Amino acid sequence: MQIFSERLKALRKEKRLKQSEMALRLEISTRAYQNYETNVTVPLVETLIALADFFDVSTDYLLGRSGNPESHKKNFKKFDGALYVENIENE
Repeated sequence: MQIFSERLKALRKEKRLKQSEMALRLEISTRAYQNYETNVTVPLVETLIALADFFDVSTDYLLGRSGNPESHKKNFKKFDGALYVENIENE
């Protein structure tokens, strides 16, 4: 999953964090985190969710299923008295 590795590295660099700092936050070894960024391994689902939450992006964005990092954010609107969710993704 090359796109996952690329996006993870870019997001980490945006926050100006070191790989070792990310590893500490995720409670994993630095080597395990480095393996994510070098496309050697992929994280467990729980770790993937933690990464998405930390970077405030969707898991779909991390995995390359969406080009919009904010696709997880929704707008709630009312239509004829019923509440519905409108995705703000503009793809």
